[in-house]
Amino acid sequence: MKKILLSFFAILLLGTVIRCSSVPEKNPGLQRQWMLVSFDAFSKDELIKNKAEINLTGNMEKGKIKGKANMGCNSIFFTSGFKNGGKIKISGVGSTLKACQNMDLENAFIQKFDKMNHYSVDGHFLTLSDNSGNSMKFVAADWD
Repeated sequence: MKKILLSFFAILLLGTVIRCSSVPEKNPGLQRQWMLVSFDAFSKDELIKNKAEINLTGNMEKGKIKGKANMGCNSIFFTSGFKNGGKIKISGVGSTLKACQNMDLENAFIQKFDKMNHYSVDGHFLTLSDNSGNSMKFVAADWD
């Protein structure tokens, strides 16, 4: 009887430990590297030339992802909080401070990025938008 009870409690304890572990959440449809293909008056060729991207491959913890971006020169970092109903909150946007020849894209991106408050994923496209009608469209980098 002792062996049966001991086995039962060991299994119960193991199940509790597994459920309470801090395994980070993953959302494979969202947590990808995304290439910027449409933003403001910048042409798609200009965005591709600058290798404009955001990287959301970090672990999601409590609905937030620490992300990175690059618009051709400086490294940009941020925290993004994804909520049900297509809501997003982007905060903590910062960057390295290298002086580069063409900073127009980077400055425009940094100015508008943290104002994006809606997102949608449609197949291999991610679209971020704000309440003023501004939007950014990305394509998954791993899409052929």
